[in-house]
Amino acid sequence: MKARIESAANLLGIYRDYLTVERGLSPNTISSYLFDIEKLLGYCASQKKNLARIKEPDVVNFIHLQAQSGLSARSMARLISSIKSFYCFLQLENYINKNPASRLNSPALWFTLPEVLTEEEVEKLLNQPEVTRPQGLRDRAMLEILYGSGLRVSELVTLELKEIRLTEGFLVCKGKGNKERIVPLGREAIRWLRTYLQDIRPGWDKKGSRVVFLTRRGLGFTRQGVWKLLKTYGRQAGLAGKIHPHILRHSFATHLLERGADLRSVQMMLGHSQITTTQIYTHVSRERLRKIYDRFHPRA
Repeated sequence: MKARIESAANLLGIYRDYLTVERGLSPNTISSYLFDIEKLLGYCASQKKNLARIKEPDVVNFIHLQAQSGLSARSMARLISSIKSFYCFLQLENYINKNPASRLNSPALWFTLPEVLTEEEVEKLLNQPEVTRPQGLRDRAMLEILYGSGLRVSELVTLELKEIRLTEGFLVCKGKGNKERIVPLGREAIRWLRTYLQDIRPGWDKKGSRVVFLTRRGLGFTRQGVWKLLKTYGRQAGLAGKIHPHILRHSFATHLLERGADLRSVQMMLGHSQITTTQIYTHVSRERLRKIYDRFHPRA
């Protein structure tokens, strides 16, 4: 069967539609896939080869070049996954006759434990915003939600008013793949969120925005904006070296397990499709117990 011919730009557009409509992937995942394929597109252009006509040795050479550029094993695994998905799509839609990525294998990933804050460090971080100022009160509410509900930063910035259930004490969160989950809200998160919604947000919302957290200009936050705030408050709390976008999510899960929560419940609250993803937090707890033992036991 003769393969269909499309320009690289058209293929990317069609592939984006496929990821959105047929696979139902989140905007962040789609963005990552397309970023990887655009890298491959740049390589093909440098080699004067058509994206849909390159052979297996070309794909392997591209991956080797990326590995030599210093990509981590995790980034390499994602790159290979992106390429395999893209070429499976091309073959499925008859844009190619033979899949040059069918025999690619992802590199083994080292088992790395996520960094977490202690309960004392979380308390210190949450206390950094100056709550006598409107922005500080809003920021306190954001930090309380991140730690109190374990949301991803991307989920926080897209959280809508209709998804908040303050009276019942939970929120409805849209996670990866547009999957909804119910996440409980703690007393402190409810208190700060209610104050922000009643006293601060109405004065900033000039255009009837649907998202919960707004800037002073009435615009929704970006992930980078929240990350910038986290870094600022982390420095103020003396935690600069520990702060990263998921630090409060990791701490949320670890502290729940350390206090006796069952793994399946934590999995549901985090929105993990596989419980093996959640199990990493049990290893974090064991490692911390080991450190405490080594530090304080007289015969450690």
